[in-house]
Order: sequence, then C-alpha cells, then structure tokens
Amino acid sequence: MSVRTSTIRRSATLLALALAGAALTAPTAAQGGTTAVAEAFAPQLVTVDTPTRADKTRLQSLGLDLTEHAGHDYVEVVLHTLADRDALRAAGFTWDVRIADLLRREAEINRLDDLFAATRIRTALPSGRDAYRSLADYNAEMTSMAADNPGLVRLLTLPEKTLDGRTVLGVEIAKDVASRDGRPTFAMFGVHHAREWPSGEHAMEFAVDLVKGARAGDPRITSLLDRGRMVVVPVVNPDGFHLSFTDGQLVDLRELDGGGTATILGTPGNAYKRKNCRVVDGQDTPDGTCAAFSLTSPGGYLLGTDLNRNYGGLWGGPGASDLFADPTYRGAAPFSEPETRNVRELISTRQVTMMISNHTFSNLVLRPNGVNPTTIGPDGLPVGDAPDEEAMKELGARMTAQNGYANIHGWELYDTTGTTEDWSYNATGGYGYTFEIGPDEFHPPFAQVVDEYLGAGAYAGKGNREAYLVAFEEAVSRASHAVISGKAPSGATLRLRKEFSTPTWSAENDFTDSLETTMVTSGRTFAWDVNQSTRPAVQSRLVKLLEEEPTRSETFTGTAAPTSSVDHELVVTESDQEILQVDLDWPTPDDLDLEVYRKEADGSLTEVGGSGNFVGEKERATINAPTPGTYVLRVVNFASVSPTYTLTASLYDATEQTTAPLVEAWTLTCEKEGQVLQTVPVVVDRGQQVRVDLKECSRRWNG
Repeated sequence: MSVRTSTIRRSATLLALALAGAALTAPTAAQGGTTAVAEAFAPQLVTVDTPTRADKTRLQSLGLDLTEHAGHDYVEVVLHTLADRDALRAAGFTWDVRIADLLRREAEINRLDDLFAATRIRTALPSGRDAYRSLADYNAEMTSMAADNPGLVRLLTLPEKTLDGRTVLGVEIAKDVASRDGRPTFAMFGVHHAREWPSGEHAMEFAVDLVKGARAGDPRITSLLDRGRMVVVPVVNPDGFHLSFTDGQLVDLRELDGGGTATILGTPGNAYKRKNCRVVDGQDTPDGTCAAFSLTSPGGYLLGTDLNRNYGGLWGGPGASDLFADPTYRGAAPFSEPETRNVRELISTRQVTMMISNHTFSNLVLRPNGVNPTTIGPDGLPVGDAPDEEAMKELGARMTAQNGYANIHGWELYDTTGTTEDWSYNATGGYGYTFEIGPDEFHPPFAQVVDEYLGAGAYAGKGNREAYLVAFEEAVSRASHAVISGKAPSGATLRLRKEFSTPTWSAENDFTDSLETTMVTSGRTFAWDVNQSTRPAVQSRLVKLLEEEPTRSETFTGTAAPTSSVDHELVVTESDQEILQVDLDWPTPDDLDLEVYRKEADGSLTEVGGSGNFVGEKERATINAPTPGTYVLRVVNFASVSPTYTLTASLYDATEQTTAPLVEAWTLTCEKEGQVLQTVPVVVDRGQQVRVDLKECSRRWNG
C-alpha cells in the first residue's frame, strides 16, 4: 500500500472564482482602442555569471533570491518577477535560464511523483515512503515513533511556538533515552528554508533508520545509541514549510487555461517561499496572517526573516541583509525569531558535539567559517580560518567520500553570517556542518530524495545515510570532544554552566549567551562527555596581515572609447606575494569596469578577477597568492562618456600573526535536591580527559 500523501487538487469552484476575479480585474481598453497587457512572467531559475568574488558580492547587494547552488564563476538565482529580471539586467549581469517556468516544473514534479508512487508499493527508504511528507505527516510520525518506542525515543516539544501559533516537534533517540547520564549529543535539523523539502526528509529518514536499526539489533547503530544521543528536528520552520508544501502540491492552473488570466490569478505563490512568517518586526500577528499577506508577495519571499541568517554568531555581517524584503534578511536582532531561539535552547542545554543543518541544493558539505578568512572582522583583524579547520576538513572529506559532495568552507559558496553553525560551533565548540542536498532543485521529484539518502551510481549503498553515520561516530568519539570524570555520590545532580558575550559583526549588537547542561550520577564514579571549556570564538587563530606598503606597484593610464575595452599587460616575477591588487580610477562619476586575466602558455586568457560596481563606484580586483606570469588587465568602458582612466597594480606581502587566546572554564556544581554542595571551575580541551575532585560534595552529601 502506498504511503503517499494525497495530492491536493484545485476544485472547479476555485477555477470559477479565479475566472470571475479575472473578469472583475481585467484591464480595460484605453481611449485609443488598445488593451494594456502586462508582459507575462513566470518565476525562473537562472544561472548568473559571476567570474569573481566581487561579482558575487555585487549580486548579493541586489536583494535577489540567491540559491545555495554556486561555483567559482556562477550563482543560481530565483527570479520571481519582471522587476527581479530587470534589476539583474540593469546591474550588467549576464545569465542563462535553467528552468524557464518553476510553476510548470512544479506541476511536472507532481506528475512524476504520482507516477513514482503508482509503480511501487514501498521504496528502499527506512520508512518505505514514496512521496514527500506534509507537516501533519511529520508530527504524526514523530508522535507515533515515541509512543511505540518508549525506552528508545522521546518526543521533544520545543519551548516556543511559531509566529502562526504552531508547535515545533523533534525526537531524541538513545538507549534509556530518559536517563540523564552525560552522553554526547548529535543534533540534526531540517527545513530552515521553507522550500527545501528534502532537508526534512533526510533528517526524518535518519531518525527512522536509527530506530529500526536499534530494534533489529544492528551492532553499529546499537553501539552509537549506547554511547550517544541523536536529536532530530526535521522541520525548524513549520509555518513557511506548510505554505510551501501546500502550494507546491496544487495543480498548476496553466494546464487548464494555457497560461491565461485565470492562471495569473489562481496559480499558487508560496511553493518557493524561503523565509519564516515574520510579517512585522517585533510584533506577533494573528495566526494565518502570513498566508494572507503572502498573496501579495511573489513566492512569499518578500515576507519573513531568513532563519539561517538570524543566529547570533557574527550576526549582521557579510551575506546577510538588513532590508526586510530581501531573501537573506537577518532579522531585527540576533535570535529575534522563535524558530532560531528554539534551536538555541536545544543546543545550549545539551552537550552537542556534532551538528548538521540540512538544506538544498548543490551537493555540498559546508564547514565554518562563513566569510573569507581575509575579511576584516569586527575585531579589526582578518577573520581567519576556524581553529579546528584541519580536523573539520578531514571529517568533511570522510563524509563526502560517502555521498560524492564537495567538501568546502561556507564562504567558498558565498559569504554568509548568522548561520546555524556560525553560532553553534563558535559558542559550544561542537563541530557544525551544512549539507546542501541534491544537485539542482529545491524540492525535486521524490525519486531523487531516495537516491540522495541511500546513494546511487558510484555511491550506491552509501549516500547521506552513511555520511550521517560517519558524523555520529565522530560525535561519540572522545578524541573529538572532552571528558570530565571523577567520584560523586550516586544520585547527585552535576551541572555545567558558562556565561559569555557572543560577538556579532557590530559590537553594539553583542549579547550575553549561556550554556547549561546537567547529568545525574548513577554510581560512585562518573564520566561526562562534554565540549571543550574554551569557545573557538576566543581561541588563538592564525591571521595574515597585509603590509602597509606594496612590494611593487605599476601604473597605467589610457582611454577607452564607449563600449570598447583596452588591455594592459603586467608581468609578475615574484613567487611569494600574498595578493595582487588592481585599482581602476577615473575622474567623473561614470561607469568603467575591470577584468583581470592570467595569460596561459598557449596565449589563451583565464579570468582570475574583476570588478563591476555600480555607476560612480571605483573598481578594485584582488587576486590571492598570484602565481608568477603575465596578467592582462582589461579596462571595459561599460557606460562612460569620459574614457580617461588610471590603472594601478600593486603586489603586497603579508606577515602571519597568531592572535592572543583566552582560556575559559566551565563552572561545575554538585547538587542535592537543588542545594549546591560544591562548586569547581573546570578547564578542559578538545580530546582531553580531566578528573575533578568532588570530595566536599561527598562529605556534605549525608550531612
């Protein structure tokens, strides 16, 4: 029997209402006898050419709906309206259309999913499902899972309801799940972004996988659940997901009237919604307001906060917008949204040694940091790499060996701040990753969800299932976190607490954060798996500081006629320079652009940098670690009536500097029935085991 969720169908009544609405709102004939007809436009997925990081930064500034699918010379973007397309064109970008009509594609996916479900009784997924879950499906399945497995699964109700009044559920899975025994936690999240349905499916399937494996006595899974805990929240953003899923399951009315007026009025608009249901900053609104207001918001993307820019770590920095209508709107303040506060509470009250936030798409495993290490951070120094870069890169390689994804830093996609792992890793020390699931769509045909989870082709039998198991094994490995051990009275409550200031991109937004976890001893000795006491955010890091004066500089002058370009050659003989910086200046507020190429041995040119700012903004291109050779510096007269310019190319060396570290301690208390009997500071590093002396607690226990 198929477990497919029934596809929602538009009724004849809705079509009649749409047609009636069309009659009421159809444009009237002008006095000249012609009818004003707006240009028809369907939402599109386009591949925008961004050959340089400067181009990516400029693209981000347009406030368009950027996807997580990008490479060294492109970013894919959803164009919801003609205005989006015109903004892209006005900024001088070029692009290819990859999906010309996302609504037609939605209908095609629905047909493919119907066919997929009709041709099989069960899939090979742990659940056997053959179609996407609805929000009701997720909640019912988690509730049943906990009820059917009382010693193994605990239903979690996160503390805050959403803006539309929904409860956010999760599950915790472990042997003797109700015990408070100090095991480490692996936390997994899905559907931060409403349209990314596979991110919830994979999280939920992994939960089902673990439960079935434990019940069947699978030795690998049994060992993991003996040594650690798994927490899964498959839908972080239930308001947005419900709108996206409901609209995405509707029949596309283009099939009924060939793209006419009824289509324009009646086609659902939230299938590709990204953000949550924030309508007004700082105010809760009546339940259902989001859906009502989304009718005037193409794709539902103008409304809401991007939850994956709302976390506290480096909040408000590059890659996060302060404009409410932008797809990457960061919110009014760090953790301004109930959904991110739910995740914060969950992580802050557990020793989460591993965190994976699932997203779509691009077949990537991303690790901190989210901004280029050369970016000057809020402390006035380059951000640098994460202190655990080598270890996180190595683990990323082991995970991507299972699914074939690319193992890269977050910033190699494009700069982001305020993401889940920006905060979780820097606040707790637990490793954090983002999985971008699938090659090319937010919610593709369900058959692809099956293949990505179980693996296909060269990765058959592996896939994200195996990558998640590798992550779980790392979560319970004591080489990757810390252990506090000692003797204490049986039944004592041990509490670890730490309070600190979390840095954002601007000091005025820094805020007080806290971590607090407990365990209850079950014998005379205990061993507590914990994260290191010193946060990565305050550990020492290696940064590179550019010298104030260039090693060598060369200046060119010239003129470029309108719509033409002029090339200048620069020969670099130095082999140890940190950057090549090329500045283009001109005397009037016109528009020249800059392109930088490396000349290959065969005379061909490879673009290595460039800059194409808005009118009046001067151009600068930066090439990291330039190799010796000949470079072509091309000045392009994009829209300048005064073609005289000055071009300056400078080579800079850098010195390495290690920032001064801080050392932080956990505060450990030993308690009996709420009374603190002893307090001990504990300093412990990753991979270290520290014994604490709780003799005072033992002495006072029976006193």
